[in-house]
Amino acid sequence: MVRATFAGFSTALSALQANQKRLDITGQNLSNMNTVGYTRQQLNTSSLNYTGGVCHTMNGSENVVGFGVSMDGVSQVRDPYLDTQYRLQMTKADYNNSMQTALDSLANILDETNISGLNAAFKDIQSVLTNINDPSKVVDPVYESELRSKMENLAALFNKSASQITEAEKSEFDRVTGAGTSEQGAVDKINDILRQIGELNVQIKQNQVAGQPSLEMMDERNVLLDTLSSYIPIEVSYYKDSSHSGTYTAADGSIRDRAYDYDASGKIIGKREWPDDLKVELVYTDAQGNTQRMTLVNGSEQGADGKQKNYGQLEAVKADNNTAAADRNDPTNVAVKFTAAQSSAAAGTNPATTTAGAASSQFSGGSLQASLDMLGKKGTGGTDDVRGYQYYMSKLDTLAKSFADTMNNLNKTGGGGELFMNSATGNSTGINASNISISTGWTNGNTHIATGGDSPTDTVRAMLKAMSEASVEGKTYANYMNHVSTQLATDSSSNTTALKTNVTVLNSIQSSKDSISGVSMDEEATNMMTYVSAYNAASRLMTALDEVLNTLISNTGMVGR
Repeated sequence: MVRATFAGFSTALSALQANQKRLDITGQNLSNMNTVGYTRQQLNTSSLNYTGGVCHTMNGSENVVGFGVSMDGVSQVRDPYLDTQYRLQMTKADYNNSMQTALDSLANILDETNISGLNAAFKDIQSVLTNINDPSKVVDPVYESELRSKMENLAALFNKSASQITEAEKSEFDRVTGAGTSEQGAVDKINDILRQIGELNVQIKQNQVAGQPSLEMMDERNVLLDTLSSYIPIEVSYYKDSSHSGTYTAADGSIRDRAYDYDASGKIIGKREWPDDLKVELVYTDAQGNTQRMTLVNGSEQGADGKQKNYGQLEAVKADNNTAAADRNDPTNVAVKFTAAQSSAAAGTNPATTTAGAASSQFSGGSLQASLDMLGKKGTGGTDDVRGYQYYMSKLDTLAKSFADTMNNLNKTGGGGELFMNSATGNSTGINASNISISTGWTNGNTHIATGGDSPTDTVRAMLKAMSEASVEGKTYANYMNHVSTQLATDSSSNTTALKTNVTVLNSIQSSKDSISGVSMDEEATNMMTYVSAYNAASRLMTALDEVLNTLISNTGMVGR
């Protein structure tokens, strides 16, 4: 049997169209080579073959081929596994990165390797005490004034360090809530990202149902998902909505799969092509140590009343009262309350809310958890495993109180009055780094260095002995401050090492992603030459078919006879 006259032209035309489309897509890829988040696109094709039964006029052994190429659609070149690994690693890296920012702010306050701080102040006081350890000097107001000046300098340094740590706590609080800045905090940014992903889900689904792939919208959504993973640990999954997944009972009582269409007799006649929905789940560990999940974005499903959204939200609350808004004046008492997506499919999500903080539900990583850890954890051990702002503030408070109490007791034992007081109360009760000050009596001249005892210098010698002995947690005052600085340096070094490791792994995954999803100029140029050659070959095929047809008509037809 001779083929239909123009069948060959249809085959050549389909090849021309397919290669033209491939060239268009190559141009699209190259033009978006430097576009953030762009994913390389490709044309999906399949062979267009004759699928009908053999005609009675055809030879039964005849090969039925050569009907051309079918353009099935344009898709992105992505690896879901690499996407998952990238977001998981992003969560780890940004936890360390945010933690390092906080540790660096503490280092600017407590690292005394390059500044004259508390350690130097203790040495100055010890030097003055050594100098006045003489009966003639201990009663000299000039020498006592010098000692008081050194003590005042020490108290001022304690006050300054405590104030700086408090400000660092408020800055960390602002990074969570945005309260003290003109910028959005992490809570607002996450809420905005969840809203955008939820709205993109709806738009993408509507476009896909109408036959539009919306690949650029999918790129935008992927960028948002990557950004979200830097704040909190998430899991992304794709699924069919409830009307296109699972099974149902047909009128004849048979159990049928919603993924397929059936004829009147119950036989499968084809697969139901329906776009996937995207779900975003928050992954966390509850207070009992169990891994939990909460749906933050639930596909494209929204409540019928228009009020139930397909995305959840979060808010900053007090850690000890998750119904009250967090207070910037109490920055360490902060947690974040998550509420699941409210759409119908997520209405039964258990739990519907959870509160994440230092002592409640916690995340495996993310910059949000790093801020909550630095604000809420005290480094006491167990789940309280991070030495945050409160840890280092407590070390300063312990040092200030121990020194003040020791000096006050020694001076009172020698017959004198108290040298230090709590500036808030005017007495020596509750002294800490933020309120330590020289007593009013010593300032106005009513209190002096005690000279009672067997010798006028007994009190001074006792003070010198206390300065050189292990007075605070088995360490001298100066060594205790060195220990605190060393501990901070160790924390920072350990976190820096973890950060470098995680960033290295992240960059490796990024390179793997780029090798698959990114646009390579060399690869696209090679593809372009291949498609141009194929286009030229299809054009030549059409010319050859025209010549064959012309020969057939001219030599065997009735024209000209």
